[in-house]
Amino acid sequence: MSFMKTAARGLATAALLAGTSTFAMAQEVTLKLHQFLPAQASVPAQVLDVWADKVEAESDGRIKIDRYPSMQLGGKPPELVDQVMDGVADIVWTVTGYTPGRFPRSEAFEMPFTMTNGEDTSRAYWQYVEKNMLDQDFKDLKMLAVWVHGPGLIHSKKPITTVADLNGVKLRAPTRVTNKMFTDMGATTVGMPVPAVTEALSKGVIDATVIPWEVTTALKVSELVENHTTFPGQGLYTTTFIFGMNKAKYDSLPDDLKAVIDANSGEEFSAFAGKTMAAADEPAHKFAMERGNNIIELTDEQQQEWKDAAEPIKGWWVEEMKGAGIDGQALLDEAKALIEKNSM
Repeated sequence: MSFMKTAARGLATAALLAGTSTFAMAQEVTLKLHQFLPAQASVPAQVLDVWADKVEAESDGRIKIDRYPSMQLGGKPPELVDQVMDGVADIVWTVTGYTPGRFPRSEAFEMPFTMTNGEDTSRAYWQYVEKNMLDQDFKDLKMLAVWVHGPGLIHSKKPITTVADLNGVKLRAPTRVTNKMFTDMGATTVGMPVPAVTEALSKGVIDATVIPWEVTTALKVSELVENHTTFPGQGLYTTTFIFGMNKAKYDSLPDDLKAVIDANSGEEFSAFAGKTMAAADEPAHKFAMERGNNIIELTDEQQQEWKDAAEPIKGWWVEEMKGAGIDGQALLDEAKALIEKNSM
């Protein structure tokens, strides 16, 4: 059964119970959910709120999720992981790459031209995390879900068609892998969390950014740039996300409330989140088209130049992982195999 179907069933059950003493039972636990995007952005509104509403309903109101968008609990996006570990927040959603080097194994899913679509790649990512990361990179967190966004693309003030067009372009990239890749391609990369993109584009701090379509509406990117370089049938790159909970807070819950959290965590929710995030690409794409922006659709031949230019990043990453005592090539092979298996 899909996550959305179970969500609908849970909410319907909650509605039936609304007038009963069971539903009216005093709340036992309040959890603070902290993240970096405005509440109306697609992920908070269509993914995180769906999860929180479902947990509240299935706990008969004994769990209450207080939602704090746009870093309302303070700090900056790269601090979210420490905030959930320190108990400033009970649950966070964040970009894995905002803390470079902390979760190295996740980068296998951020390689260029590797992902297929948000749902299948997110399902593969959870399977990969279960085997390789829960007891390693994520050992200090209670992981609720992991996912990736839809195919990444370039949004720029000047048209970008060839790799050479990146020369001298001040470009915002989201992760260590993408920063290295675009630097090697000739861009001047500027690392910053995604909420900073709007101001950076408007003030000329950057000339271009690489993000999926879905977040361009919240950030007004299509109003600040006129060109969008797409890679039809491919994902130039993707970004990995983590949805995690303070381990001590989870451990403090009674078993029946842990069961509610567990029922709404894992592979199915990860796949739902990836699918939902990617589905938000199309309305944002349509908005840019209706504005008359220049949508550049690279041909297979044009894309091959980008693939050739991007390929060395994998060898660089394998060497980086070797230095950390990690078999990077084995992880890349496993990531690729899982994505292919789940995309069949």
